[in-house]
Amino acid sequence: MRAVVYSEYGPSSVLRLVERELPEPGIGQVRVRIVRAGVNPTDWKRRSGGTADAPIVEPVSPGQDGAGVVDAVGLGVDALAVGDRVWLYLAQHEGPFGTAAEYTVVPAARAVRLPASADFDLGASLGVPAVTAHRALTSGTVARLSPGSLTGQTVLVQGGAGAVGNAAIQLATWAGASVITTVSGAEKAALAAAAGAHHVVNYREQDAAAVVRAIAPGGVDLIVEVAPAVNNELDQAVIRGGGTIAFYANNGGDVLALALRTTFSLNLRYQGVMLYGLAAEQLDAAAADVTAAVATGALRVGDEAGIALHHFALADTAAAHEAVEAGAVGKVLIDVA
Repeated sequence: MRAVVYSEYGPSSVLRLVERELPEPGIGQVRVRIVRAGVNPTDWKRRSGGTADAPIVEPVSPGQDGAGVVDAVGLGVDALAVGDRVWLYLAQHEGPFGTAAEYTVVPAARAVRLPASADFDLGASLGVPAVTAHRALTSGTVARLSPGSLTGQTVLVQGGAGAVGNAAIQLATWAGASVITTVSGAEKAALAAAAGAHHVVNYREQDAAAVVRAIAPGGVDLIVEVAPAVNNELDQAVIRGGGTIAFYANNGGDVLALALRTTFSLNLRYQGVMLYGLAAEQLDAAAADVTAAVATGALRVGDEAGIALHHFALADTAAAHEAVEAGAVGKVLIDVA
């Protein structure tokens, strides 16, 4: 099979297209013929060595997210069958076979049936962004998302034009929340509005704290945060007492300094979100809820959903990584088949 691999950490130039032996599924695993692969910041950060925690033992095919068709089933797998269309998450976690390849092998729990109404572009765009958004939104007062589960709550999504922000807007709206989002310009404001945000605040042109407080005088219930180090003053100015700030990235700085009295006086909860450390039941719940949202048409991709798609050939995986590293607005996909 054709696969993109790297054998050492470094820049995108370490990626190379090779012929690799077809992997066989083990007990509890399935092999998937990849049609489309998704590229996320976590992919280039690990490839560069920035988040790597172990030496490379065998060549690694990058890619946590993807979509395709089940091609073979290992012993002990009953929930999936050959021919099932699936979306994948955490495909390359703790293994050498990711989604930048014609075939990959994953634990069956990480291959989720793709609703008939969804195409492979959407399937490959879920994974990291949607599961991260789900965990952020369920770190407050609810453990699962469904229509009405967030009714009566106000959610602030910081950075609504990004992939996680887009998914958080769509999922929160589906669950019945009133959604406010912040963006840095008019183009991104249009994307956030297309995703379904009820209120869009341009923090470069408006007093964001005053605008958010005017929308939610009692404070917002939950904040999905991409840049906690730089946004914390705003977050504390607009959140209600007892609210939750769920942060999933360190954009803008690696250190968050807290004014302790203000923080504990508000009885705030800061919830870090990292997929790789989530319990199996949390991942299973996220996969189920995300799939339910997809099935109802509530979770979408493309220009009409505020998240443009950028397609690259498998041979151009290095360029796809470079696009994500450069901050491409939208979702970067690799056309494998």
